Amino acid sequence: MISPPVVPLSRTPIKTLSRALLALAALACAISLSPAALAAPSDGGFADALARGPLFATLFTFGAGMLVSLTPCVYPMVAVTVSVFGARSVKSRVEGFLLSAAFVAGIVLMFVPLGVVAGLSGGVFGALLSNRWVIVGLSALFVAMAASMFGAFELDLPSGLKNRLASAGGSGFWGALVLGMICGPIAAPCTGPFLTGILAWITKTQSAGLGAGLMTAFALGLGLPFFLVGTFAVQLPKSGRWMMHIKSVLGLVLLVVALYFLTTAFPVLGEPAQTNVGFRIVCAVVVLVGLALGAVHRSFEGSSAGVRLSKGAGVLLSTSGAFLLIMSIMKPERVLSWEAPLANNAQGPLTAQALERARSESRPLIVDFTAAWCVACKEMEKHTFADERVQREAGRFLAVRVDVTDDEDPRVKATTKEHAVRGLPTVILFGSNGSEALRYTQQVEADEFLKALERVN
Repeated sequence: MISPPVVPLSRTPIKTLSRALLALAALACAISLSPAALAAPSDGGFADALARGPLFATLFTFGAGMLVSLTPCVYPMVAVTVSVFGARSVKSRVEGFLLSAAFVAGIVLMFVPLGVVAGLSGGVFGALLSNRWVIVGLSALFVAMAASMFGAFELDLPSGLKNRLASAGGSGFWGALVLGMICGPIAAPCTGPFLTGILAWITKTQSAGLGAGLMTAFALGLGLPFFLVGTFAVQLPKSGRWMMHIKSVLGLVLLVVALYFLTTAFPVLGEPAQTNVGFRIVCAVVVLVGLALGAVHRSFEGSSAGVRLSKGAGVLLSTSGAFLLIMSIMKPERVLSWEAPLANNAQGPLTAQALERARSESRPLIVDFTAAWCVACKEMEKHTFADERVQREAGRFLAVRVDVTDDEDPRVKATTKEHAVRGLPTVILFGSNGSEALRYTQQVEADEFLKALERVN
């Protein structure tokens, strides 16, 4: 059977396309993890303060989707899959665009419900995911999946099942949509590790909208190579060892994420991180040494004992260096002297005793509501509360921090209800008479917060 002629479309050189895909993925991940992104101040309203975390999380998940699409689980299937839904034999570029868009839409429809369910179930699983031993188990799962990425063991679907899935759906727009929806199981061995981490984070945010947005970004990143091939008839670089390097990069990311999760249960892990430039340079050098030893370009699979040892040492150094570097960037230079809140009874508000003490001592009170997953709260800690002028002025205040990570705790519920806390960040300033003076429900700059402290007596 002779295939219909393919309309000549733009021809992207193999090396150029390869570099472009890798550069885009690296850029998306780098932006989300860069010091500027983590430290950039916000001058907008509540939406801007809230959006900073989701924005960079979205960039990261998009980059993760792109990187996953370049792994052996997905990449070899691109050309075959595009041929199945007919984008290789289109009569116009518009038709190729529509078929490819339908396929990517199917991928989106596959992943978005997962994000929505994770967001809606946040209230149910929030307390569970706050348990330190659950966090340990989740981190151990990340480590195991990272080991798979490094080639320690194979995690894949049977080839026969993958081929049957790839040939399902048929041609045409509906066929492309259906094929996109079953692309998830095909990519499961490589998407699973990242989906586990992303969905766990979405569960903590308790936002169905954010969950849908992140899953859309991940699906778009995953579907990008399919879209490029189907729309522009580009010829992708041949499969090769470079895909194993991509898997190693993903493995390193998973290990750093595992360590980051552990810090929410065991904060001592992040304490060695220092905020000075010298420490960060040392961390960067450690990462480079790890890369030189083979953290990325070597594999545990089919290697000699010496190569495996070098790979293991490289992974250990690169992961440790990258983790401490990120913790150094996120760590505030100074912290307020927060006092742990105490409740008068098991069901009462956590702030009751703090308010009573502030009134008895005729001191104003700061109450900061925070959570382990609140990015804007960490921004406040790093840039507002760490300001030297703020620290001096806050010295006359009693400062109490309420951790609402476990929002199923009866005391946390009572406290947020008592103070009508509907979102994070929330910082409330009380006068020395015990009455509320000011409230912030968005990230606030140090200058503005300093002026507010000066007005409260």
